[in-house]
Amino acid sequence: MRYRNLRRAALPLLLSAIAIAVLWQAGVSLLVSRPKATFTPLPLHPAPSDEPISPIPRALPLDAGKIALGRRLFHDTRLSQDNSISCASCHDLGQGGTDRLSRSVGIGGQRADMNAPTVFNSGFNFRQFWNGRAASLEDQLDGPVHNPKEMGSKWPQIVAKLERDGTYVAQFRRLYGGGIEPAHIKDAIAEFERSLVTPDSRFDKYLRGEHNALNFEEVKGYQLFKRYGCVACHQGVNVGGNLYERLGVVTPYFRDEQASAAAHLGRNAVTGRPEDLHVFKVPGLRNVALTAPYFHDGSIKSLEQVVAIMGRYQLGVAIPQADVALIVKFLHTLTGEYAGAPL
Repeated sequence: MRYRNLRRAALPLLLSAIAIAVLWQAGVSLLVSRPKATFTPLPLHPAPSDEPISPIPRALPLDAGKIALGRRLFHDTRLSQDNSISCASCHDLGQGGTDRLSRSVGIGGQRADMNAPTVFNSGFNFRQFWNGRAASLEDQLDGPVHNPKEMGSKWPQIVAKLERDGTYVAQFRRLYGGGIEPAHIKDAIAEFERSLVTPDSRFDKYLRGEHNALNFEEVKGYQLFKRYGCVACHQGVNVGGNLYERLGVVTPYFRDEQASAAAHLGRNAVTGRPEDLHVFKVPGLRNVALTAPYFHDGSIKSLEQVVAIMGRYQLGVAIPQADVALIVKFLHTLTGEYAGAPL
C-alpha cells in the first residue's frame, strides 16, 4: 500500500520532468535552426573568373630609360616656382604614395584645395583628379605645376632650369632625340608613374589561388564587401578608379552650407551641368589602409568611418559594427608590394 502511494506521488514529478525536457529540447531546436547570417552563404573560394576584382599585373610593358628619367624628375624640386616642392612632396612613396595630410602643403606653406590621392596604381585610373578633369597622367601634370597653391610654376621656367643641368640634357637627347620640352618632361614622369604598381597583395595572392593568403575573417569581409554592394563601384584591377559616382546617392551627404563650396562641386566644376553636382571619380582602394585621411577633402580619419558612411549615404543601409570590422579586415589585405618589398 505504501509503495502504491509513493508511485502515485512520483507520477506528477515524472510528468513534469518529461514536459520540461520536451520544452527544453524544443528551445534548443529553435535556437539551432535560427538563421545566423543575413545573406545566403557564398562559396569560400570562387573561381577567379567569377570575381569582380582582378590581380594587379606583376609587370607592364614600359620604357626603363624613361622610368629612370621620370623618377628623377618626380623627385626634383626645380619643378616648383621656388624650388621647394616636388611631385614626391605630396606623393611620398614611403607613405603609400600620399602625404597623409587632409590637404597638401604647396609653395609658401599654402594649402591645396583637395586631398592628394595616392600615386600608386594611378595608371589604372580612367581619369585623373577627383573631378576627372585630366584624361591622362600626362595631362594631370599641368594641374599641380600651374596651381599657385601647389607648385606655382610654368613650363618655360622649368625647362630653363633643367637645361642648366648637363645630365638632364644628355638624358633627354638620348631618349627623345632632341632638347628638353614640356611634352617630354610630362611623358617621362607619366611613364615613371605608370611603373608605380603594387602587385602581390595578400588579396592578389588569394585571387591567384593561394587560398591560405587570407584568413576566414578576411574572406568573410570580402564576401560582405560584395554582398552589401560596395563592389558595384569598387571593382576592376584598381578596386575602383574606373567610373564616376555621386557622393550621397541615397541620402544627401553635404549639409546646406557645404553643398555649394568649391571643393565639393565635383564634376560640376568641370562640366557646369547640375546633374554633375557632387559627382566624383570613385577612388581606387589599393593600399587604402596606408592612405588616410580619406575622401576628396581629407575629412574622414579612419576606414571604419568610411565603411559606415558609405553604407549610409551610398547604399542606404546601417552596416552593423561587426560587419564593418570584417570589411576593414578585408581592406587591409589590399596592401601590396612595390619593387619587391611590402609597402
